[in-house]
Amino acid sequence: MNRKATSLLVGMIGLSLSLQAQMNPKYKFEEALKLIQQNYVDQVNEEHLVDAAIKAMISDLDPHSRYTSREEAEQMRAAMSGSFAGIGIQFLKNNEQTFITKVNPDGPAMRAGVRVGDQIISIDGDSIAGKKWGNKEIMEKLRGDKDVPVVLGILSAGSKNSKNVSIVRENILEKSVRESYMVDREIGYIALSIFNKTTRQEIDVALKSLKEQGMKKLILDLQSNGGGYVESAIGVADEFLPKEKIVFYSVPNEGGKDYYFTGGFGQFYEGQLVVLIDESTASSSEIVTGSLQDWDRAVIIGRRSFGKGLMQKPVPLSDGSEMQLTGARYYTPSGRSIQKPYNKGKDDYFQDFSRRMASKELLEEGHIYFPDSLKYTTLTNKRIVYGGGGIMPDIFVPIDTNEYSSWMAQLMNSGLVAKGGFEFVQQNREALLKAYPDFTSFNTRFKVPKEVHHQLISAAHRLSVAVPSEDNQTAHAAIDLEFKAQVGSLLYTGGDYMARVRNESNQSFKEALRVLNDDKLYKQLLKTGTVGMTKEKTEIQNKSKTK
Repeated sequence: MNRKATSLLVGMIGLSLSLQAQMNPKYKFEEALKLIQQNYVDQVNEEHLVDAAIKAMISDLDPHSRYTSREEAEQMRAAMSGSFAGIGIQFLKNNEQTFITKVNPDGPAMRAGVRVGDQIISIDGDSIAGKKWGNKEIMEKLRGDKDVPVVLGILSAGSKNSKNVSIVRENILEKSVRESYMVDREIGYIALSIFNKTTRQEIDVALKSLKEQGMKKLILDLQSNGGGYVESAIGVADEFLPKEKIVFYSVPNEGGKDYYFTGGFGQFYEGQLVVLIDESTASSSEIVTGSLQDWDRAVIIGRRSFGKGLMQKPVPLSDGSEMQLTGARYYTPSGRSIQKPYNKGKDDYFQDFSRRMASKELLEEGHIYFPDSLKYTTLTNKRIVYGGGGIMPDIFVPIDTNEYSSWMAQLMNSGLVAKGGFEFVQQNREALLKAYPDFTSFNTRFKVPKEVHHQLISAAHRLSVAVPSEDNQTAHAAIDLEFKAQVGSLLYTGGDYMARVRNESNQSFKEALRVLNDDKLYKQLLKTGTVGMTKEKTEIQNKSKTK
């Protein structure tokens, strides 16, 4: 072969390789799918393969972008709408029996005469006894289409015969405001569990009610609130910040900045405000917390928040499935990005809690360092705050190791506390209500009987739950607290009494009360309190504690 022919052949091979290297990725994907169908040993499900491929592509982007199937997308939209079609009850499956543990006030079940303690025998004629009827199966039978009746076979306490009760399903509101009540004559409390479509409306109602009861100061509890709709976060911030204050700004992929402001329609611009956060406070909760901190509007108490500063937007596909793609990064009013790093992959990203525990960051003050490059100042009082991985509180509160221990998780997951509390109330309801006619008297005076405590511990040992020895008084006090919370929730209606009982021992809640009951401390924290512990702030806190 002459030199010219050789050169031509080499050129053609190079051109072929170049064309292969430049192959359109879309055609490559289609070609791979076709070749799998033609060559794989078994018949393949085309839709399943495509779904798996999309999930793999999105998982390579960031930890919060995700793909959901058509069914999952519909369930997510229903959950975030704030309502579902049901009858308004909560239940407990105790061995082979299913009991009603909560009935929503003014809900369809309450109007039909169903009461706490009633046993559900059947649903639409089907007996629900037996192992095949788990919580999920019972829930699916109770929920359904709006305005369609469901017939429950009910056996009431003290009755020998069951009765059929027809209840028409209605839209049942899944509340964003988990609890709202007056702690004392001046201090109100609101806990938000999620930011959904009804959040602004709910917090409006809660604030109005508390103000009518004399509220002058407020605890806003965002502990374990994983976020939700950004629009709802703006609405909540609007309740506490006056008109035209920046709540946050976002930077999309095309660059530039989109600013989001308050509208001036809030109810609580002047009163003292404390926000409770923890390591599970994320996303929209961090938007609210960051804005209130940057405007020096609230004292933040707890532990460093999760650190999610990426905003997702739904991108629907033609078959009803949906991609939740990160479309922008958000920044607090002072310019902070609070997104923690995710360059080591998704698995490493979601191990952050374990790292915080191992480093003792969640247990003791002073185990986290911020470089000067992450230093910012608040917009009103010019306090120092930091970006780069969550919102740092103004006052640190260590984690309750009992609450997050493996033995407590085993105990609660075993169902022993829930079942034990239910049986205790069923057997003693009349006597308990006579001794504690209202929740306040119950919360103040009720103590778990020692014999009941010992029965619970014995049952735990039989299930090989590694409950600490009785020498560990704080551990056993935590068990009694959970039992008391169960009892309170079953005895009284009209509020989340389980949360109220738990608040009495929650250290962040106690710290909030301490700050709100000391006007001088509150004002000093907002004027001079640097995020992280400065010598000056430590002296302020210690001085207050020793009064």
